[in-house]
Amino acid sequence: MNVNQSAPPVPPFGQPQPVYLGHHQSSYGGQPGSTTAPTSYGAYNGPVPGYQQTPPPGVSRAPPSSGAPPASTAQGPCGQTAYGQFGQGDVQNGPSSTVQMQRLPGYQPFGSAILAPVVSQPAVLQPYGPPPTSAQVTAQLAGMQISGTVAPASPPSGLGYGPPTSLASASGSFPNSGLYGSYPQGQAPPLGQAQGHPGTQPPQRSVPLQASSFTPPASGGPRMPSMTGPLLPGQSFGGPPVSQPNHVSSPAPQALPPGTQMTGPPGPPLPPMHSSQQPGYQLQQNGSFGPTRGPQSNYGSPYPGAAAFGSQPGPPQPLPAKRLDPDAIPSPIQVIEDDRNNRGSEPFVTGVRGQVPPLVTTNFLVKDQGNASPRYIRCTSYNIPCTSDMAKQAQVPLAAVIKPLARLPPEEASPYVVDHGESGPLRCNRCKAYMCPFMQFVEGGRRFQCCFCSCINDVPPQYFQHLDHTGKRVDAYDRPELSLGSYEFLATVDYCKNNKFPSPPAFIFMIDVSYNAIRSGLVRLLCEELKSLLDFLPREGRAEESAIRVGFVTYNKVLHFYNVKSSLAQPQMMVVSDVGDMFVPLLDGFLVNVNESQAVITSLLDQIPEMFADTRETETVFAPVIQAGMEALKAAECAGKLFLFHTSLPIAEAPGKLKNRDDRKLINTDKEKTLFQPQTGAYQTLAKECVAQGCCVDLFLFPNQYVDVATLSVVPQLTGGSVYKYACFQVENDQERFLSDLRRDVQKVVGFDAVMRVRTSTGIRAVDFFGAFYMNNTTDVELAGLDGDKTVTVEFKHDDRLNEENGALLQCALLYTSCAGQRRLRIHNLALNCCTQLADLYRNCETDTLINYMAKFAYRGVLSSPVKTVRDTLITQCAQILACYRKNCASPSSAGQLILPECMKLLPVYLNCVLKSDVLQPGAEVTTDDRAYVRQLVTSMDVAETNVFFYPRLLPLTKSPIENTTEPPAVRASEERLSNGDIYLLENGLNLFLWVGASVQQGVVQSLFGVSSFSQITSGLSVLPVLDNLLSKKVQGLIDSLRAQRSRYMKLIVVKQEDKLETLFKHFLVEDKSLSGGASYVDFLCHMHKEIRQLLS
Repeated sequence: MNVNQSAPPVPPFGQPQPVYLGHHQSSYGGQPGSTTAPTSYGAYNGPVPGYQQTPPPGVSRAPPSSGAPPASTAQGPCGQTAYGQFGQGDVQNGPSSTVQMQRLPGYQPFGSAILAPVVSQPAVLQPYGPPPTSAQVTAQLAGMQISGTVAPASPPSGLGYGPPTSLASASGSFPNSGLYGSYPQGQAPPLGQAQGHPGTQPPQRSVPLQASSFTPPASGGPRMPSMTGPLLPGQSFGGPPVSQPNHVSSPAPQALPPGTQMTGPPGPPLPPMHSSQQPGYQLQQNGSFGPTRGPQSNYGSPYPGAAAFGSQPGPPQPLPAKRLDPDAIPSPIQVIEDDRNNRGSEPFVTGVRGQVPPLVTTNFLVKDQGNASPRYIRCTSYNIPCTSDMAKQAQVPLAAVIKPLARLPPEEASPYVVDHGESGPLRCNRCKAYMCPFMQFVEGGRRFQCCFCSCINDVPPQYFQHLDHTGKRVDAYDRPELSLGSYEFLATVDYCKNNKFPSPPAFIFMIDVSYNAIRSGLVRLLCEELKSLLDFLPREGRAEESAIRVGFVTYNKVLHFYNVKSSLAQPQMMVVSDVGDMFVPLLDGFLVNVNESQAVITSLLDQIPEMFADTRETETVFAPVIQAGMEALKAAECAGKLFLFHTSLPIAEAPGKLKNRDDRKLINTDKEKTLFQPQTGAYQTLAKECVAQGCCVDLFLFPNQYVDVATLSVVPQLTGGSVYKYACFQVENDQERFLSDLRRDVQKVVGFDAVMRVRTSTGIRAVDFFGAFYMNNTTDVELAGLDGDKTVTVEFKHDDRLNEENGALLQCALLYTSCAGQRRLRIHNLALNCCTQLADLYRNCETDTLINYMAKFAYRGVLSSPVKTVRDTLITQCAQILACYRKNCASPSSAGQLILPECMKLLPVYLNCVLKSDVLQPGAEVTTDDRAYVRQLVTSMDVAETNVFFYPRLLPLTKSPIENTTEPPAVRASEERLSNGDIYLLENGLNLFLWVGASVQQGVVQSLFGVSSFSQITSGLSVLPVLDNLLSKKVQGLIDSLRAQRSRYMKLIVVKQEDKLETLFKHFLVEDKSLSGGASYVDFLCHMHKEIRQLLS
């Protein structure tokens, strides 16, 4: 069956859409739903006359642009890390470039050596010109050339790729150059055609950055130490950029044998340049003469004594080695900006198979026309190799990051709910896949062929419909399951436990009332908040009130249960002191409806802080508390969630008792993995029982010292719950963060007692899963609870050959109980392309998703392998991916060039951020608990969250006019980008820093902090004063908007330049070398190049 036809086109989104039985919907595309009584399935106004089977205009596949950045690591302070396997030294990496701010001394490449003279360019933000459709990206990297293509300004029509353009790209992105670039000897490289007259190149920079390659010094000449293996410094710079498409130019791409040079049509020859900019032709690596980039101010000639042929003689050049210009290597900021400009304005229409979506950092609207929205599923590649041999050769992991209950923006309609009555949803008899737009109806509509296993199935009489002249059902557009990528079915009783419909779920609040919790003010704060919060429990659709019932338990060494039945005047307490054999002492009155028992609940919440005010009990239990909650849900025959508020290591005599095993001496030893493993198997057993009952656990931790997060987080992790950690909790400093997280956690929509299965078409299968869930077998992902923030990452492997014509299909089916107790099936479908050429695989990858997968893979690896082994594995895999591209997709060029695929040009910078993260390379300040906390957190993050977590956003606040309230453009996460006259905001999804330069104008300090000078600002301040001026309102508004974008509340920390807190802040400047040895971006790129060269040789 051919999926190549675009998935069923759907009628225009502007038209009113039907409402499915039993559910008032906002319409398809966000218009108000029709208010007339629906027929069994009202039409979406049917297919529009003249609606073509071709992709909608503007949706033809653009060559994907490269991925966006991740964000920094780190919970704990100063997670600087030791780049163990690469030698370090004290040699400074040459004087600073022309960029104003200097990098820290001692900043140094792996293997250390002094860098050759390099080309630098001013670090000025230029206006973004129209980016070239494709171009080779080259930069001088200690004797390397980096290549890639820049994202197209607009998607070309048709399948081919438009004519190439050559254009120096703006600030810090790779300049483009020949796709893989060397040119015939003595010949100037052709420029791309799309530029118009050769002399009219836009003035993006004084000189377009050229390809750079190095030649060794003439024999007998002075020799500098080599930096990356065979690479020698002091070599000349190669020729200027020529632009080519990433593979072949229009028309449609042809298959090329490996090694074939892929070139665009030659353009006019390079115009002569000013001698001051282009001092002539220097010796190139292959010994030929060709146009090269001339020295810029402060830079010497390629090596001493090299003649600058054809140029005017200049003054004798100094010898000192120069540092590589960071602006010459791929910039995450530029890639994000380009993608926003190119793809942010048009809706992403999902009707075409294998389309790479815009980056997660781009705001865009999605129109579902047969494939699931990228908000639900993102893939590492949208073009899968046809054979397993090809996949092994490329080493690109084939994975999907699935977020089944993702929240959608208000402009996009939630999935339609389809009710098929007692017969239930239609499925394939053999593989059990659910009806979807890719199923093929045959024999006049009486049967259908499954698109996953090719089995022919009968269509039940009640589902029969005639086919039109194209073989499509005439009601295809009236049925979500035949025209949309995502939809829900109401499940029949066959899909329920014990063949009976579920009861609505329950929430149980379990509060630690030991000495620490009472003394810190936590118990009083929590009880006060719960009085109002219980009015906002999640509810179904437009229901008047929530169907969720609530219960309360307090505990220290013993457990106290409360009867809050509505008929009681006062709550009653029952104590269970036999924690070894836990039971629930009451059933009736423990789980109650909030509205009915409001008065009794309020009375209880008033009494709890008073009752335990004078406690001296410091010991706590933990496992029995979870056991009690689970038994209560079992007795009530419902699923639900436990909210646990816990302060200390559970050392009281009871099941699950723990001891303090924190030992920093284990770091960087083979036993380090034990720090991430649970102390006892008791919690895995308990988690398994919880999952069977549909009991999800959310844990709020308030530790003053080690609490063994690695063990305590096992149950939340395996039940699909969340862990929140507030170290050294103080009400005045942490109240806002805790209450904000609590409100969001209690109010968010959750699917309970869920089972997820991912089906694939013949040829690939799901083999590995990452996330917060439990698996009893190899196929079913079981989740006691699943919310809209959690993802499940699935890796696929080949089990047969795929074919290009049919492509590959994924179907994710999630069976869950809604918060009203309704059993539902949510279905997401996605069609991918298949390829026989490696170039097609590399052109359709998504770096952000790749990094999400690689981080999760590594973070799971630390449970069973030494951290150094895990780090080495990541580096090797990245080198193999890039070496395969170099070998099979790039045209032959000097080994001194580093060539990166356009879609993956940010892979090295992001991977380096993962390697420097606290889990894989902890600094001296990072606690064992912090590392375990971050490890479990990342496991279920979505792509947008890992993106900003590993590569934080750094926003200058005082560079744009005060009147401009839009979010300022970010700058690269490096100390070089900080100016001491400015203020910057840095966020990574968990932390928010406001960095204040020492020379900030007095007026700015007054407007923002309400004090008259820099010295009066309180370092470590966590709340800005609310002042009545434009700057204060702008910064407060920006902070609020950043917090609204993230799933956890980010506490603000004000950091003054030169203050002790600045060390913590600098830990998040991930392009720089970290204090404990994590490599800088530049150094890591050099190391990556060395690894690639070793693989190729």
